[in-house]
Amino acid sequence: MKSLSFRKDLVGVQDELLRFAYKLTTDREEANDLLQETSLKALDNEDKYMPDTNFKGWMYTIMRNIFINNYRKVVRDQTFIDQTDNLYHLNLPQDTGFESTERTYDLKEMHRVVNALPKEYRVPFAMHVSGFNQNVLVGDSLLSISIDKYLGEEYPLYQDFFYDFQRRLMTPEHIVPDYLAGWLMSEYPFEGKENVLLDRMIYEGKIKYLIHQAFPELKPEVLMGYTETSYNWCKENESNLWKAIIERKHLYTPDLMTTNKYFDNVPSIFLASDAPGNLGSWLGWQIIDKYMRETNSTPEALMQNNDSQAILTDSKYKP
Repeated sequence: MKSLSFRKDLVGVQDELLRFAYKLTTDREEANDLLQETSLKALDNEDKYMPDTNFKGWMYTIMRNIFINNYRKVVRDQTFIDQTDNLYHLNLPQDTGFESTERTYDLKEMHRVVNALPKEYRVPFAMHVSGFNQNVLVGDSLLSISIDKYLGEEYPLYQDFFYDFQRRLMTPEHIVPDYLAGWLMSEYPFEGKENVLLDRMIYEGKIKYLIHQAFPELKPEVLMGYTETSYNWCKENESNLWKAIIERKHLYTPDLMTTNKYFDNVPSIFLASDAPGNLGSWLGWQIIDKYMRETNSTPEALMQNNDSQAILTDSKYKP
């Protein structure tokens, strides 16, 4: 018989697990399925959980392992091995009906580059075709980057399926930053309240800050998926944006629907007609940048500090 305390803990992390599941799958229905499978797996293995240890971390590990195992199964089921002479199928012209999501040349060139890497880099590095779904998969011994999500803003097929604000994030220069973001979220999972804007703002801001510290040559507007005009608008209206959040009492009020709007890539017309999307991440980045300059904290200490209010206070952020 399952203990009452275990079930209570399981119910208590459902919101955080659902958010993590959505980050892994980028699909609401698949995220719910993954959450259900993870919960059932946890109940079946309650006897393996050590009391007084990190329950949320244990659940994240179960979910990540299930996701990776499911992904590997899909890859096995969908892998086509060309055993014909001279790789006949791989070299077919694009108008033969065998064309996949990306061009044959793109696939051959990407595989050539990966195979040319030294073994110590080639083994953990993999590429997959996600059907425009997952960008990056991160596991204990797996890094897989979706080659069909980074073919360039002007890639013809993208024009039919994605808005311009989505396509700006689907370029080769986002591959490594997205990988680092996936790794950071895997190593330092979100510990705050999903429905509280400040908690998510600080967490997403940490990710953006560390990525830009790692790749300072990457323009901030490119990292955010903004146009230069939109980025300049954010800088010019930073104080107004912060004032609007405070006046509307969005910063601390637990409201998942409202909070989610701040992290959607869709333009934030609920704040201003010219506002770009994902303003929660951008403002969080500004807070973290100020915090790091004020405190001289280390990146590791930053990621281990889960007190969003203390970070905001210590940052002295007043745009």
